[in-house]
Amino acid sequence: MISFAYPHLLYLLLLIPVMAGLFVLARMARRKRLKRFGDPATLRHLMPEASLYMPWVKMVLAMVILALMVVMLARPRAASTIGDDAETETVTTRGIEVMVCLDVSNSMLASATDKEEGISRLQRAKQILEKLIGKMSDDKVGLIVFAGEAYSQLPITSDYISARMFLNSISTDMVPTQGTAIGAAIDMAMNSFTPDDKFQKAIIIITDGENFEDDAVKAAKRAADSGIQVDVVGMGTGKKVRIPVGGGNFMVNPATGESVFTGLDEATAQEIAHAGDGIFVNGASSSAVNDIDSKLNELSKTEYERKSFSAQSEQFPVLAWITLLLMLVYLTTVTRKISWLKQITFFSKK
Repeated sequence: MISFAYPHLLYLLLLIPVMAGLFVLARMARRKRLKRFGDPATLRHLMPEASLYMPWVKMVLAMVILALMVVMLARPRAASTIGDDAETETVTTRGIEVMVCLDVSNSMLASATDKEEGISRLQRAKQILEKLIGKMSDDKVGLIVFAGEAYSQLPITSDYISARMFLNSISTDMVPTQGTAIGAAIDMAMNSFTPDDKFQKAIIIITDGENFEDDAVKAAKRAADSGIQVDVVGMGTGKKVRIPVGGGNFMVNPATGESVFTGLDEATAQEIAHAGDGIFVNGASSSAVNDIDSKLNELSKTEYERKSFSAQSEQFPVLAWITLLLMLVYLTTVTRKISWLKQITFFSKK
């Protein structure tokens, strides 16, 4: 029996008939254009390398690859009908719920150190999150990204593999509206927890603290009043540095033409943490992960049941290898006639 960790992602399979329809329309439009130049049977002799079948073969390959990628994202898990307990089991455990709000504004591309060529704040934030998730065993975690607006990236889950997968894909291009709406991220995080009031909840904000959009302190106070702890990890230093945009260039203010400088607003970050009954830690500190983990451990654990899947039940690796193989076939498949196939006569006239 096959089950999926994220069955709602299977709706993406609807892209396949859309993709097929667009391809058919494109082929019909091509045929119509060719008819303007003369009889298709005559024109076919003028294009000896054009294949009638290879474009269709390559299109089918593309649709199969897309289908496999969608199924992979949905995380299929197999359990045998005999002895299911060997594949899955319901375990009772104790934990808390943690929503991580990660700043992906352009300022997070700036260096996390005093040197402009240092590691970016976003990359340093990913390293901290990777280690923090590694310390979790029975807690539930979710992920929100924000800049000028906030977007849910990962619903609350105990699936740490998926959490790491989504974490690796985060970039500053994910949010089209620039800015730093910390308050909106806190409000979204408050609404993203499970409705179970028994769970102790915490919000971890990872940002450089430059809030331009809303009142993050009031949002943190609302969270604290609801029994939700708000911790803040500050990225960067007090020294302002330029924001790289690639190719050795730096971001400039279009109004003045001058370089844009950004630094950690530690005072604001500390104020948010204080209002949220949490702690502020500097992301540059070697003890940042341990400090946040210790603060989370102060929250009482709640007993709950969850399904546990064995590593053998995961079908993701198998599909990944098949997809990789088909992608290599797709990249080496041409839409013209294959020379060695022209030497073979599949149909003979009598």
